[in-house]
Amino acid sequence: MDVMPLLLLVAGSAAVAAAARRTPVPAPLLLVAAGLVVSYIPGVPSYTLDPHIVLPLLLPPLLYTSATDSSYLDLRAQLRPVALLSVGYVLFATVVVGWAAHLLVPGLPLTAALVLGAVVAPPDAVAATAVARRVGLPSRITTILQGESLLNDATAITAYKVALGAAVGAGATWAGGIREFALAAIGGVGIGLVLMAPLHWLRTHLTEPLLQNTLSLLIPFVAYGVAEGAHASGVLAVVVVALYLGHRAWEVDFATRLQEEAVWKMVAFVLESAVFALIGLQLPIVLKRLGEYEGASAAWYAVAVFVVVVVARFVWVYPATFLPRLLSARIREREENPTWRGAMVTSWAGMRGVVSLAIAFAIPPTMPDGPRNLILFLTFTTVIGTLVVQGVTLPPLIRLLRFPGRDRQAETLAEANAQAQASRAAEARLDDLLSDERNTLPPPLADRLRMVLERRRNAVWERLGQVNPVTGESVDDTYRRLSREMISAEREVFVKLRDLRYIDDEMLRALLRRLDLEEAAAFREAH
Repeated sequence: MDVMPLLLLVAGSAAVAAAARRTPVPAPLLLVAAGLVVSYIPGVPSYTLDPHIVLPLLLPPLLYTSATDSSYLDLRAQLRPVALLSVGYVLFATVVVGWAAHLLVPGLPLTAALVLGAVVAPPDAVAATAVARRVGLPSRITTILQGESLLNDATAITAYKVALGAAVGAGATWAGGIREFALAAIGGVGIGLVLMAPLHWLRTHLTEPLLQNTLSLLIPFVAYGVAEGAHASGVLAVVVVALYLGHRAWEVDFATRLQEEAVWKMVAFVLESAVFALIGLQLPIVLKRLGEYEGASAAWYAVAVFVVVVVARFVWVYPATFLPRLLSARIREREENPTWRGAMVTSWAGMRGVVSLAIAFAIPPTMPDGPRNLILFLTFTTVIGTLVVQGVTLPPLIRLLRFPGRDRQAETLAEANAQAQASRAAEARLDDLLSDERNTLPPPLADRLRMVLERRRNAVWERLGQVNPVTGESVDDTYRRLSREMISAEREVFVKLRDLRYIDDEMLRALLRRLDLEEAAAFREAH
């Protein structure tokens, strides 16, 4: 097996994603553009999206890292709008896009058109999360978009299977499709509920952080594989498990959390970068397979389907946002009042991604070549169109709509009050412990514990106070900076002593790790 193309893909996409951080262009767009350009460079290997790799190997970890970063409580609070988008909108888009494609493309059977509708219906989890992080959307909108993108793949994949069965003459019916969807959804959620507690128990009872993080890397594949093996939704199983583990992450050992955060950041960065680069690299393969549909007619079909996809989201989002409030007093009482600005952003934030392409590549050869090739082409153009048009214009749209910014003063005050309550509890616990003769400490060490606690309590309050007129720093910022300078001086001495052979490398690593943990703590407090 030649691993060089894979290494080139990972290295190249990581380099482009890193460069994107120095530009105002969102990384997904730059990666797609780079993939499009590189795909026509002579000698570049052919990267075909294999659905047998993308769906079971790339989708679970991407869903897992996105779900663990999400808030279970926030998602539960926004469950109704999330369900309307992840289930209702996906089914609505499947029918609308399918029917429109059937009318627009001469000779395209309705069943094959519905396959196209199901393929392009779900906005992409990776794209939605990446753009939400970059543009700083209000928390409620971000929660709704993240929740939608976590759950909508399950709806789309089930709708795709039903439509595909009808298109290839497998005898699928809509009643059977509804039954299959219900079983897949209930089964996926059920398997997630069954797996989450044992997996969490394992995470909290393994004593080695390396073992715990190895388990963490395996969890999304285990959940997905078990659910798919039972003909249930692997997507829902992964999301349920990830939300539970993320909600209970505080129960895991601190060393595991530190390692896990670094590991999953790296995994997410590599996979997201490679996924968007792969999208651009599909252009030659898609054009090669276009066949009878080409030229101006193919371009017209692509533009028309893209417009239908965009308009259909507006047609669904605005009524789904405001009608329930008009019809239900209970919803008006329990939920905050949505705004037309929020509905506008939710409607426009409908980027499609690699899952749609992977599903399109999975269409079996039992479907006639003409419709199959056209579906692949229209999926590709819709994905590229939404990423470029909506991805580029979403940040300026948000700035134009002038969403109220976050109240940093109120957030800092809430943080300070929370820290004050926690510090009082810790101080009371310390007094109880020190009153026991088994915990006797020399006064300097006991005072040091209290000083650390007091600095942690005062640090947040100081962010509300005056800053240094020369440097613009708060007192706590200056304290952290000087502390890190002192750590840097210690580190240089340790290295010098190692070079002089006064200490060996093993001792150097132990001393440096101690300093690294102290510096990491200072950095995390500052950010």
